[in-house]
Amino acid sequence: MWDFFKRQQLQRKGYSCGKKRREQHHREWAKTLRCSPYVRALILAQFLCAIGLMVRALQADSLFYALGPSTAITSLAAVMVLAMVHLKLHLPESSRCNGRIALLFLVLLLQLGLLQAIHLLVRLNGLPQDFLLFFAPLALAPLLLTLLLGPAHGLFAVLYGSLLGTLLSHASLGLHFALISLASGLAAVRAARDLRKRSALMRAGFYAGLAAALAAALLGHLEPAWLHPASPLAWQRLAAQAPSMLLLGVLTATLASSLLPLLETLFRITTTVSWLELGDLNHPLLRRMTLEAPGTYHHSLMVANLAESAATTIGANATICRVCSLYHDIGKLQKPEYYIENTPDGENPHDDLTPSMSALVVSAHVKDGIDLALKYKLNREIIDVIHQHHGNSLIAFFYRRALDHQDAIKKLVAEGQAAPEEVPEVPESTFRYAGPKPDFNESAIVSLADAVESASRSLSKPTPAKIEALVDDIIRSRLRDGQLDDCQLTLSDLKAIRESFAKTLRTALHRRIPYPDEKPTKSRDETKNPRRDGTTRPTLPPAPQKNPGLSAKPPSPLAHPEAPLPSPAHPTQSASP
Repeated sequence: MWDFFKRQQLQRKGYSCGKKRREQHHREWAKTLRCSPYVRALILAQFLCAIGLMVRALQADSLFYALGPSTAITSLAAVMVLAMVHLKLHLPESSRCNGRIALLFLVLLLQLGLLQAIHLLVRLNGLPQDFLLFFAPLALAPLLLTLLLGPAHGLFAVLYGSLLGTLLSHASLGLHFALISLASGLAAVRAARDLRKRSALMRAGFYAGLAAALAAALLGHLEPAWLHPASPLAWQRLAAQAPSMLLLGVLTATLASSLLPLLETLFRITTTVSWLELGDLNHPLLRRMTLEAPGTYHHSLMVANLAESAATTIGANATICRVCSLYHDIGKLQKPEYYIENTPDGENPHDDLTPSMSALVVSAHVKDGIDLALKYKLNREIIDVIHQHHGNSLIAFFYRRALDHQDAIKKLVAEGQAAPEEVPEVPESTFRYAGPKPDFNESAIVSLADAVESASRSLSKPTPAKIEALVDDIIRSRLRDGQLDDCQLTLSDLKAIRESFAKTLRTALHRRIPYPDEKPTKSRDETKNPRRDGTTRPTLPPAPQKNPGLSAKPPSPLAHPEAPLPSPAHPTQSASP
């Protein structure tokens, strides 16, 4: 409230425009919710309570009651302990994030709840118990977690969804339910692993249903009709059950596609498909960049190519690198004329500014970019890359200009033309970005790609040796300056990134064969003009030079158009009378 009144007072005095830049806030209570072990224990307790409610609704013929109370409770506890150990050892990042743990168990709970609902419908309609295999959405949790968190989390859902589902299923199904659930879930994870289009999700659901049908046939629940060709009941059973499993897989994929936007919004997760949608060049910010800052737009495209190739080389997320590269310099839309890539030749607005003011204007594009990203509701990873892509690096050009100006004043002081107090101070902190440094691999790759692409524009004759030396110098300087201290890039990763950058730049900055100058075209008089009858009209030869030795004129070509033109007489020959 006090800031509001202070801003209003400055606006009345003419010292403020009244606008407030949007900032990304990191609230302590949100960080506590994400990392607190007490919140993690509360999530697990709620999951166990939900499983207990499902157990109370089970019939006496379920596997849970068939094992006996003590054995069943011990088995359930063993599954939960195994799940937490699995998270700790194989998914350490997710084990420390309460949001991801909540997502994992929420999706598992959703699949188990639908399984119990199908089991209830089968029992109410008096159907055989193995009908549960043909109508249960066994691939729902694997599909959702593979798309949201990756294949490793999808496999987690396959394993523990199958174990918990087996405990809650009918005792007569037992191991068969677990095997069919494993087959369907593994096929779903394999098909959705590299999914880049929402339409491909239907194909993944079809493969999950096909795998479940094959497993059911091998286990004897889907009896082949050709073993009993004379029995019409066998053909009817096959016609009802086999397509139902395929259709169930497609319906499961449809349900997953419907739940994805809700879960993305609720847990602030961006899937690969959503990243590709963000990379659409028709986004309002990118369209503005093409019109208002075309040089920055082309620079962003080149950075995207460099970052995507390097991320693919070291196994990072290439899609995130490409999309974040497209948006990393959107802050330059506020003052595009102050950046060299958008400035016409011969015009430089920084010539009228002091070095410190120029550094302030240039570094402001980071805060302006965050403001625009928040305004257009871009996701958290893009905002982090905008915030971190310069780290706290030095704005070297204006820092050197300030040092040169300081040396010039010192020289005047030595000559007695200026007072010692006129020597300006040049603190290095004034010419550094505010930071923070890149704290994840994709952000570090974009930061390096941005520096390399900008510096490559200064090469007059970009030979492969010059390109490799430039890339090596920039990566080494960033490493010495400590800009890569907070990310997880190793030295072998940096070597692979360096080679990838050099290869991409060699391709982009390759030499071209100069086009030869065009030959002068023939004049209209030298071309042949066609006649109406299709024959070619001969053109007039150049007028012969006057020669006093020639007393007779050559015959006119117009007298005999079809006759060949006589060659002019040689100057040494005598003309006939």
